Amino acid sequence: MDVEKHESCPQTPNATRKITCESKIRFSRKEFLMEMKQQLLLAGPLISVFFCLGFIQMICLIFVGHLGELALSGASIATSFASMAGYTLLRGMGSALETFSGQSYGAKQYHLLGVHLQRGMLVLLVMSIPIGILFAFSADILKFARQNPEIADEAGKYARFLLPGFSGISILECHIRFLQTQSKVVAVMISAGIATALHIPICWLLVFKSELRNRGAALANTISYWIISLLLIAYVRLSPSFKETWTGFSKEALHGIPKFLKLAIPATIMLSLEVWSLEIVVLLSGLLPNPKLEASVLSISFNMHMMTYMIQFGLSGAVSTRVSNELGAGRPQSARLAVYAVVIMVIAEGILVATIMVSGQKVWGYLFSKERRVVNYVGEMMPPLAVSHLINGFQTVLSGTCRGCGLQKVGAYVNLGAYYLVGIPCAVVLGFVYHIGGKGLWIGITVAMFVQATSLSIIIFYIDWEKQARQAKDRVGSAMVIRDADALS
Repeated sequence: MDVEKHESCPQTPNATRKITCESKIRFSRKEFLMEMKQQLLLAGPLISVFFCLGFIQMICLIFVGHLGELALSGASIATSFASMAGYTLLRGMGSALETFSGQSYGAKQYHLLGVHLQRGMLVLLVMSIPIGILFAFSADILKFARQNPEIADEAGKYARFLLPGFSGISILECHIRFLQTQSKVVAVMISAGIATALHIPICWLLVFKSELRNRGAALANTISYWIISLLLIAYVRLSPSFKETWTGFSKEALHGIPKFLKLAIPATIMLSLEVWSLEIVVLLSGLLPNPKLEASVLSISFNMHMMTYMIQFGLSGAVSTRVSNELGAGRPQSARLAVYAVVIMVIAEGILVATIMVSGQKVWGYLFSKERRVVNYVGEMMPPLAVSHLINGFQTVLSGTCRGCGLQKVGAYVNLGAYYLVGIPCAVVLGFVYHIGGKGLWIGITVAMFVQATSLSIIIFYIDWEKQARQAKDRVGSAMVIRDADALS
């Protein structure tokens, strides 16, 4: 079936025309399969990249773990602090490129992708400066937050060697989006694989064969991020595949920054509110009776959630690209098809992973601990963790749809309400009032995910795709106006 034929409607009154149009839209099985194939070709490499980035941090902690409990505690806190106050902020800011670059590519305004890339790097590199200043005083900040002074000092030393990595992450995030929106992500996967393979010997040398010790792991982390960034820079500059999308440096990147921030700031808030809520729950577990057990199990649950989340995040990136490309190309119903396809895939993925979690609930704990009570508690956490994974899949791909449409502000409001007005209060009541403990805290977050997924489902269900296509056209058009003005000047 030709989807294009059904995107035009007879000249009937608006309400009638909308109902008539939507009633005509039918997607064939072949179209669904083709769309799923396109998204899987995108999502597969992206999932590999996200896993590699996660492994780089994990390898650092594994090496530091052999230096003793104090070194590991400091590195763990510094890594968590870096995630909350650094990587998440930069990743959120960079996600604005999924809208700008994706819609420009769909509209065949290829030269704008290089401009958006430069503008994104400029904004993120500037933003990495205050983040770096914040990290320079991380030990004092952690002590102010009543962390153990000895552990805070170790975390501060570790954090200082992460500082150069923030500029590397800024460049990396922008290049990933630049390539993602063109569906050219295999190079990102290869670059991340090379860096991960090199990371192991680099980490070994800096931790065990130098005087840096635990700080060497942080430096290795920084070096690995820069390796990926430099490989992608070389690929974009030297490959003939980007002769239309990278036309060299331009002062045009200095203009349009307010419009970039108008999407980037809500995108950052949208992502940060979600990630911070999970970190808050882990911190709250330390206030429960038997805090060591509760904090350990919640930390294990959080890490398992984040590892399986990488699959859904890859699908989210894929649907964001497909939606932005199709809206930019003026094909709103093809964008709708992309959403339908990814929802079907994420349901299948969620059921499969949830089944694996529950079926192995008695053994998963042994991957993290040999203590029987920890293993048993992790087993009890698996059913709520499986349910949260299934629900989280919906909100993750629908959040990707919001990024593809440029609805980051809507997503930010939804996340604020879901996690901070519903989820965390619910977690506190279940964990501390009803004494359900760590399981209650996680159920509270699952409730937040349900509210978030339901809210986004309603928003996407009633979205006016034709209006989104017009807005995408206007967004690309405004970028063209800036370019023409620069040319005249």
